[in-house]
Amino acid sequence: MHRVYLSLGSNLSHPLQQIKNALNKVASIQKSNIVSTSLFYETPSYGLTNQPHFYNIAVALDTYLDPEELLNSTKDIEIKQGRIRSELRWGARIIDIDIMLFNNITLKTPELTIPHYDMHNRAFMLIPLLEIAPKICLPNGQKLSAILSNLSCNAIQDIRKI
Repeated sequence: MHRVYLSLGSNLSHPLQQIKNALNKVASIQKSNIVSTSLFYETPSYGLTNQPHFYNIAVALDTYLDPEELLNSTKDIEIKQGRIRSELRWGARIIDIDIMLFNNITLKTPELTIPHYDMHNRAFMLIPLLEIAPKICLPNGQKLSAILSNLSCNAIQDIRKI
């Protein structure tokens, strides 16, 4: 069994409902079980700032799937919810599901990088993650709480579980 941490986010088409829908689908991923979810957080957009705010949560998942199988499952959820990938990086989206951490492994393939390649710069990923796993570290031993202490978090606020 593997402990995995996912980040779910949306800023289009009723984003809170999009996340709830995706969360229900994550709960039905074969050989997997949701352990915990964070509060919902409203966050300014990252990268391209001329778009609606995002809503984000973190999910702890136990799974027997390998990283590639889990990635395929999350991408399938995104497609079924209407996500269209474009050349525009950091654009608005119906749903985004990222694998942040997978056990304590480091992996880099053309399709997947674990830990998530930019999570150390993304308070909107770290705040919900630390809520459900306050002592978590990167595979290199670096504490995520220490990384977060160097990021701006003022504009990120929880909106309480809905």
